[in-house]
Amino acid sequence: MKNTLFLILTAFFLFLAIYFYWGMSKAESQLVVYEEKVTSLEEQVRRYTHRPNVDSLTPISPVTPQVDTSPDDTKVTPPESAAFEDELGSLSNGDVQRLKRKGLKNPEADLMNDLMRKQKSLLTTSGTMGGTMAIRDIRILNDRHALAYFEDGHNGGHLLLRYSVENGNISWTRLDSYTI
Repeated sequence: MKNTLFLILTAFFLFLAIYFYWGMSKAESQLVVYEEKVTSLEEQVRRYTHRPNVDSLTPISPVTPQVDTSPDDTKVTPPESAAFEDELGSLSNGDVQRLKRKGLKNPEADLMNDLMRKQKSLLTTSGTMGGTMAIRDIRILNDRHALAYFEDGHNGGHLLLRYSVENGNISWTRLDSYTI
């Protein structure tokens, strides 16, 4: 009786060992197949998304229009408004000359510095969750208007300003403001 019980237990443990070994080898073979699939997909992603790193602070040159070589020889030209986006926030030569005649030595820098000094009086929105509202980006639009982006790290918005310059003194007027 002891021998029979011993043989049954031995057969049961041998069956379990074979069963678990078979399951482990099946799982390993599936793992190899899945790793090959993942490697293949990663290679496809690399192929389709490989682009050189672009620093977000460096200006990107405008895309040149493609010439259509169809039989009618029609050329594709970008709309005039496409160039405006690149010029947004830069003063024209005429604006610079007018502001220099009004007493500013370096108009764009002088305007930005003055706005940064006077921002507390122009920002009416208060910071939330311990943040302090401050102007983060300024675009001088022309010889009378500027656009500023403000935020406190949690909330932000835009501010449209009018400025006037007399004898080198700059005064700011808030025209419109909205939060994002």
